[in-house]
Amino acid sequence: MYNAPSQQGHFGIFGGKFVIETLMPALYEVEKAFQDAMSDPSFTEEFHAYLKDYVGRPTPLYHAKELSKALGGAQIYLKREDLNHTGAHKINNTIGSALLTKRMGKKRIIAETGAGQHGVATATAAALFNLECEVFMGEEDIKRQELNVFRMKLLGTKVNPVLSGSRTLKDASSAAIRHWIERVEDTHFIIGSVVGPHPYPLIVREFQSVIGREAKEQFKEKNGSLPDICIACVGGGSNAAGMFHPFIDDPVRLIGVEAGGHGISSGKHGASITHGDIGVLHGNKAYLLQDECGQVQEAHSISAGLDYPGSGPEHCHWKDTKRVEYHSITDSEALEGFQLLSKTEGIIPALESSHAIAYASKLAPSLPKECSIVLCLSGRGDKDVQQVHHMISP
Repeated sequence: MYNAPSQQGHFGIFGGKFVIETLMPALYEVEKAFQDAMSDPSFTEEFHAYLKDYVGRPTPLYHAKELSKALGGAQIYLKREDLNHTGAHKINNTIGSALLTKRMGKKRIIAETGAGQHGVATATAAALFNLECEVFMGEEDIKRQELNVFRMKLLGTKVNPVLSGSRTLKDASSAAIRHWIERVEDTHFIIGSVVGPHPYPLIVREFQSVIGREAKEQFKEKNGSLPDICIACVGGGSNAAGMFHPFIDDPVRLIGVEAGGHGISSGKHGASITHGDIGVLHGNKAYLLQDECGQVQEAHSISAGLDYPGSGPEHCHWKDTKRVEYHSITDSEALEGFQLLSKTEGIIPALESSHAIAYASKLAPSLPKECSIVLCLSGRGDKDVQQVHHMISP
């Protein structure tokens, strides 16, 4: 029920390939290359060797004792994806996808990015594997994430500002797809989350599932059991899909945390799963933020990586089948989570991850001390410190 999409790429009623004819051959090429690669032991061996020796996996599962003590109640463990090379979970997918690019004989990659972490991870993989690289990024996100833009350029990648629409992640994704249509013969598009047309949601989930597999083994080694709860932030949803999927058939409560922005009633948020309607965006059917005419609305979040008006089709399926529960956290609550982890554990989290921390800080005090929460700390907050400084400084 939960493990694989249909042959047409559907998770229940969600997913699929809603693209123009020009892209269908490219999608079939990517799908076949991925299927062949995943059944080839030499590919998976090479992938995991890079994850170990270059990315720095396995990442630790850290018992956040001071955070747990400060909150009272459940014991919180952090899956430290912030300690990966480049500072987030995104590198897991870009290493695998860059190896897939080489396998297809292509020498050029493109990507979309919001917070810039996927852009940096793609640029890093491009430099490592000697691939030409261009990244599309909304003008608004370029202003918010100036450091990451410089990192991409330093790594030899061309960053293309996107000036249309809300000038954020949705528009960067649209621009990247348009470019791919023009260069489909020699270019592979590395999508940063579990979104887009099939097989992308499956590919990204598979490359990111190393998060949950490690967390499961590490928790069993420390405690001799499974955790009671897993929590992760959800925009497109790659870190959450990577964390949740290995637990999907286990008796573990799974919680995804969306961007509540200025509050759901304000209309300025990114909570598409909990407050969206079914529609089609960027090649797949999912829950989207739309108006009454079906026009996709602008999402809002303090975190550029959650500023997207849709989510991955597998998340939508998990929501409809009630396997995963989804909630939202506002910008102000995420800021509190950002500061809470920094002060209690000396770990500065990404604003995306701060949404998961904020939800855990509300949930943990209501649970007994023997209860355990594994939280995916999807990225570090270096990229967000300047933005937060301007927001909380007197």
